[in-house]
Amino acid sequence: MDLVLGIDLGTGSSKGVLVDGFGSVIATETIAHAIELPRPGWAEVDAERLWWREVCEISRKLTARLPVGAGIKAMCVSGVGPCLVLCDAELRPLRPAILYGIDTRATVEIELLTEGLGADAILDQAGTVLSSQAVGPKLEWVYRHEPEVFAKAAGWYGSNSYIAAKLTGEYVMDHHTASQCDPLYATRDFDWNLQWAERICRHLPLPRLVWPTEVIGTVRPDAADATGVPTGTPVVAGTVDAYAEAFSAGVRHPGDLMLMYGSTMFLVQVIDEYHPDPTLWTTAGVERGTLALAAGTSTAGSLIAWLQTITGDAPLDELMAEAGAVPPGSEGLLMLPYFAGERTPVFDPQARGVVAGLTLRHGRGHLVHAAYEGISFGIRQILERFDDAGSSTRTVAVGGGLRSPLWAQTLSDITGRVQLVPEQAIGASYGDALLAAIGIGMVPGDTDWARIEREIVPNPAAVSFYDDLYGTWRELYPSTKDVVHQLTESHPVRDAQH
Repeated sequence: MDLVLGIDLGTGSSKGVLVDGFGSVIATETIAHAIELPRPGWAEVDAERLWWREVCEISRKLTARLPVGAGIKAMCVSGVGPCLVLCDAELRPLRPAILYGIDTRATVEIELLTEGLGADAILDQAGTVLSSQAVGPKLEWVYRHEPEVFAKAAGWYGSNSYIAAKLTGEYVMDHHTASQCDPLYATRDFDWNLQWAERICRHLPLPRLVWPTEVIGTVRPDAADATGVPTGTPVVAGTVDAYAEAFSAGVRHPGDLMLMYGSTMFLVQVIDEYHPDPTLWTTAGVERGTLALAAGTSTAGSLIAWLQTITGDAPLDELMAEAGAVPPGSEGLLMLPYFAGERTPVFDPQARGVVAGLTLRHGRGHLVHAAYEGISFGIRQILERFDDAGSSTRTVAVGGGLRSPLWAQTLSDITGRVQLVPEQAIGASYGDALLAAIGIGMVPGDTDWARIEREIVPNPAAVSFYDDLYGTWRELYPSTKDVVHQLTESHPVRDAQH
């Protein structure tokens, strides 16, 4: 039996899966972990002690569970991103990895690079404006604040390309990850923007660009000893976890859209023409020569968890029952779910949550229902921007938040979209397995393992109601923005120990 190994390094856990050529799952492994938050605005991971150790542990456990006569024909690793891992010539990380948009330390560097390169030029070439999601300003931050680290660095990596280097010794980066390393990559041209990249990277060489389905090398003897994966096993490049998950869900063609329900919400839509939008992220896609739009909120499931905590830690089933009994519109409540600022489409780190219309007759069920509505209104706002680049033809829903029927139904009612839910819910590691299988020619390049299990269909009466309410919700942010910003500046968020 020929199997492929997929591993994903997520924010809250690492997951691995063994899959055969028909997409059947043979075995899985998961290791929970936590990221480090050493200072306000910082989010880091020890790349060697956490990411590499967990890849080794998951690989050893899964290889020990191989059926008799089975063998691993290829492996592929995805991970959170875009991230920054700076290593010396021996591939030793010189500092903790700086994580994606949740790490906001490089605010000054974003402003300096935007001013120096020009906001319009960056949008035109990179496909997005600079934000905390971008790697370029984080490289600049290390150069300015930790010059001794920068000087010792011999290479820079993302989460998956660091693991690829540990496995194979190859210095590569997949095109999609590179396209989130703004402003180093010219998304329009699928290549490094050499002038800007050399300015920001300075002495650091640029990784060789590959597509996520490409074989980049084979497992070296030392990596084989550490992982249990045989020496010489082909390694496929992989990519950022959200895109690997979209791939696993069959989001492959222009118009295909993934909605990922989680602590935040993340959206990926494949597009057929380059479409820079200052309120979204325009990136290279997973498959060769493809493009995608992406968007992400700052809260979603995390907001529901917070409401559960502050209203007495009621069992989730009880809370969902109370929220489900509340009619559309939450009996006069509207909520802006910006409790941790907001990413797309407002890009406002100073935004805060707003609850409008609260009265003494409202209970916690109303608040939870209004939160689901606020989250869903925000997704509708993003989808309208996506539609400017070409209407979506399929909407595929994935993620743990689908365990809440109320959330999923509310989103369909507010957006008017039918959501397709795949049978297989493992996520990005399953997509990695498919990338590995395609990369070595074990299956044809157009193979899609996603099988749709069910549909979430909008309720026509609710759709009509929410169409009217959406206009009111859209007025809430501009109407309260100035006051909220004043409060934010007067009472900045401090870390927990203060």
